[in-house]
Order: sequence, then structure tokens, then C-alpha cells
Amino acid sequence: MFMYLLFMIPLFMMKKFVYYIQFMYLIMYFFFMTNYNINSFYSGVSYSLGFDIFSYGLILLSLIICCLMSMTVFYTSYLSIYFLVNIFLLVFLLLIFSSLNFLYMYISFEFILFPLMILILGWGYQPERLISGLYLFFYTLVASLPFLCLIIYCYIINGSFFFDYLFMDKMNFFIHLFSVFAFFIKMPMFFFHFWLPKAHVQAPVSGSMILAGLMLKIGGYGLIRVMFIYEYLYVNYSYIWYSLSLLGSLYIGLLCLFQGDMKCMVAYSSVAHMGLCILGFLTMSSWGTIGSYLLMLGHGFCSSGMFYMVNVFYLRSHSRSFYMNKGILLYMPSCSFFWFLLCCFNMSCPPSINFISEFFILVSMNSYWSISLMYFLFISFFCACFSYYLYSYMHNGLYHNLYSFSSMMVSEMLCLFMHLIPLFGLIFFMMIMI
Repeated sequence: MFMYLLFMIPLFMMKKFVYYIQFMYLIMYFFFMTNYNINSFYSGVSYSLGFDIFSYGLILLSLIICCLMSMTVFYTSYLSIYFLVNIFLLVFLLLIFSSLNFLYMYISFEFILFPLMILILGWGYQPERLISGLYLFFYTLVASLPFLCLIIYCYIINGSFFFDYLFMDKMNFFIHLFSVFAFFIKMPMFFFHFWLPKAHVQAPVSGSMILAGLMLKIGGYGLIRVMFIYEYLYVNYSYIWYSLSLLGSLYIGLLCLFQGDMKCMVAYSSVAHMGLCILGFLTMSSWGTIGSYLLMLGHGFCSSGMFYMVNVFYLRSHSRSFYMNKGILLYMPSCSFFWFLLCCFNMSCPPSINFISEFFILVSMNSYWSISLMYFLFISFFCACFSYYLYSYMHNGLYHNLYSFSSMMVSEMLCLFMHLIPLFGLIFFMMIMI
């Protein structure tokens, strides 16, 4: 059913070029998914490239999100350049998630900025997209330069860039800082998150989908790779980033209640959820690592679907303000069910994968520091509050101009349905695995 719906999406498109590109994504996804199974432990190594279970899920997420991104081309100009940029993004993402070499990973990590900048500057909405692109570029570039110095230092000591051969004889705080700082900013962590709301608000809907669905996951994937190399440093210094992320997620959850822009609220909610991912990784437990990894997958589908839904409203009312999009339940009742499910999954209601992942993170946080349970309750409460506020404020009330929106297209409903299926499907997959 999942493959059939994914194949049916391009049939509602009118442009043949779009059909060919999306069919290419579909074929890549199908062959990658069927070529490896659980009997081979999701492993494959060849010419400095390989993957395990962490890479496998993120590569499938990349292919699905890039396939769904082609649904946003109804009002997009310069389609050939647009799809060329998207293909370059997908290639660099596949290189990041399948690299066994730190140098390959770093080069792809940096090169992914160029198509992302072209996407924001070329198809963004407001003139402020210029400063937003600079925020994104310099935050990532400056934070990753110490990581490049660490890679070169590791090569001088070990004579190799591969993950399995790295070993550090000097254990100090600066080596730990250089190894994790670039990935903390990419996730992003609190105090270093200022580029994310700007980039999200000014980016087109495809840029927001790939930013929320995939760009933030690069930071989590890098933390997984670095975590198992410098375990002693993580045990010693994780309390610094743990306390910062704990307070940051609480503050960002409260800050979401003051937003008047739908896209800005969804962007800030991504910061709060990525803070929970950082908390799970920093506990250095198997429950925390698995929970953070599953939360990254669930957040990729949920947040991408919310940005797509915000764009559906923006195309009809030409505004992302709460005050200009009231009473949607009267004018577009067909989309209220999808918006309700996305808001429920954003607040981690069962039976979504977000609920299972936050439960895993809660157990790991309790084992790391028992008092953090109280902070987690407030973080979950604020996430539920702003998700409920987002749904109720938009769908209830009466629009002051009494302007009737046009109804949703079948392709838009199908794209939203494709965002929701994996959130349920991952639960059943976990039940089969257990």
C-alpha cells in the first residue's frame, strides 16, 4: 500500500518532467529497500562507503522526503534548476549517511550548504532571505572548521580517516568540543539555534521540508558516529550540554506559545524536539540512543508534513499568520483531520513513533539524572500546549473577511497521507522486530 501510494502521487501532476524525476526517486527507494534485509544486519561495505541500521533508516527517510518534495512544484518557476538542486541535495545526503570516512563525511557536510543556499535565495519569499541564508551559511561553516582541524589531527596520529581506526591519546575538553560542536549547531542546540527559525521562515516549502526532515538529522547522525569513538570524553563532559539542552527545550516550548506565525511556531517546535534528541544521545545508554534515533525519524515525517500543511494554507490566504487563517474548519473541513493528526503526533500521542521514542528518552534521562524527570514533564506539557493552541486557534473562530478558501486538491491530500503512513508503520515494524 505504501509503495502504491508513493507511485500514485506523480499521476496527479500535470508536468511530465516532474513525473520522471519522482519516478527516479521511487525506483531508488525501491531498490535500496529491497536490496538489504535484516539477515545481513543492514550492513554493506564497499570503497569507503557503507551503512548500518542508523544509516539505513536515514537514507530511506532522505529518499521519501525528496520524493514528496516534488509535490510542491505547482507554483514554482525554473523547474529544471529546481530539480537539479534537489538532486544535488539528495546525492550529498546519501554520501553523508553512507560514508565510513570522516573526510568524505565532512566534505559532503559542507557541500550540502550550496544547494540549500540556492534553494533559499532563489525560491524564498521575502527579501530577508538574504540574511537568513548568511545566518545558515556562517553558523555551519564556522562551527565545522574546528571539526576539520580535529580530523587532520586524528590523521596525523592514526594515519587514517576511517571511523574504526581513530584513537585519541590526549583526552581534554577541547577535543570533545571540536568533535561535537558542529553537530550541536546543525541539530540545533539551544543558544545556537538562531539560524533555524530564520532559514525556515524565509525558505520555500521544499526547503523547509528538507531542512526539518533531513538537515537537522545530520547533526544527530554525526553525534552517533562521534559518540562511539570518544566515549570517555562523553561520560566526562556530557553534563554541560545536558543541562543546557534541558533548560533550552523547556524555554523553547514556552516560547512557542508566543508565536503569531504558523511556520515560525513549527520551526521552534523542531528546536524543542531536537533538544530531546540531544538529551537522549548524551545519556550514553542504549535506550537513549535508540529513542533519539526513532524521534529523528518520527520528527522528519511529522515536521515535514506540518510545513507542507502550512504551505497549503499560505497558497490560499497568502498569509502565515494565525489571525488571517482562522475558521479553517468551516472552509476546508477535508484538511482538518490531517492537521489534527499531525498536531497530535507533534505532541507525541500514541500510537505514533514519537510516543515510543520519547518514552525511551524518558527512561534514559531518569537513569542519567532522576530530577530531570520533572523537567521532562514540563517540556511535554508545553509541547502539548502549543500543538493544541496551533490546531484550535486556526480551525475555530471566524475569518473576518468571510473569504471562502478553495478546497484541497487530491494530490495534496495524498502527499499528507504519505507523511502519516510511516508514523504508524514504524510502530508495527518495531512490534514485528520485538
